[in-house]
Amino acid sequence: METAERRRMPRAAVPTSAATGTGPTAVATVAPTHARPLETEYRPRVPIDAARAIRYQRHGAGDPTFAVDGPVLWRASLTPEGVATLAIRAERDRIRAAAWGPGAEWALHQLPALCGGLDDPSGFEAERHPLIAEVHRRNPGLRIGRTDLVFEALASAVIEQKVTGMQAFGAWRVLVSRFGQRAPGPTPKPLFAPPSIDGWRHIPSWAWHRAGVEPPQARTVVETARRGDSLIAAVMDAGGGEAVDRVLMSLRGIGIWTSAETRIRALGDPDAVSVADYHLAHEVGNALTGHRVDDDGMLELLEPWAGHRQRVIRLIYASGVREQRRGPRLHPEDHRDR
Repeated sequence: METAERRRMPRAAVPTSAATGTGPTAVATVAPTHARPLETEYRPRVPIDAARAIRYQRHGAGDPTFAVDGPVLWRASLTPEGVATLAIRAERDRIRAAAWGPGAEWALHQLPALCGGLDDPSGFEAERHPLIAEVHRRNPGLRIGRTDLVFEALASAVIEQKVTGMQAFGAWRVLVSRFGQRAPGPTPKPLFAPPSIDGWRHIPSWAWHRAGVEPPQARTVVETARRGDSLIAAVMDAGGGEAVDRVLMSLRGIGIWTSAETRIRALGDPDAVSVADYHLAHEVGNALTGHRVDDDGMLELLEPWAGHRQRVIRLIYASGVREQRRGPRLHPEDHRDR
């Protein structure tokens, strides 16, 4: 049976050293005080790979909302109740967590979803392909987590449009560290929660430029933020799938890729496919057929797993099978000083 009990987390589960000081773009220069955390222990119905589900929410190694300290994963977020810091120690059959900040209770209540505990793989037929069957056998606890934080997922997806991961993660790091809120708790390094919706809306144009975000993407985040809470309500009321696509894609600058990425991170959609991704179709085609395919070919290959297509994609990435790169790594030109 699933349980979520508040109790004292064993001292070894959470680092005790407090980080002090911040980088030059941070909004806080003094480490916040650390009130006594709320703590919980969550036992999923079946063993799950919670750490893998949580790590999917990380935006690159330098993500200011995320830290890894030995077996403990740290995540800062801006919840509907305020900023929260989570320290999570995940085992197969037990997840222990401590939370600081005004959003601590909300974050602990949402913990099962973040860990993938609400993801239901029933009806998934891994045996349709030998690679998928083998990887599924080796990773029975693979689950798709969700944050339930729609605008955080949407803003990050827009920033990642049409650029390399290196560019996107760098922009996210700069903007969140500069305009987000310093996260509470004895974090192993300074962490920051993303800006509020109003905070995203008021980021000045020069700051987007300095972060390396192109004007169309910056404009999309700012204009979308003007819809604010009404947009979030519409997405949550839509229920998922194509209904969410219709809500998000009605906004200028948001297409099928951005909507899918938002569905995956915020809603844990097991069927979302990021069509128009630069690499995804090639990776799916290579894993399932041994050669490249385009987006239409990818969708045809994934169709037998309708309802679980994102699950298949996660298993492909978990397999370690990768298409051989055919050219030199892209080195994007930096125009920020021009």
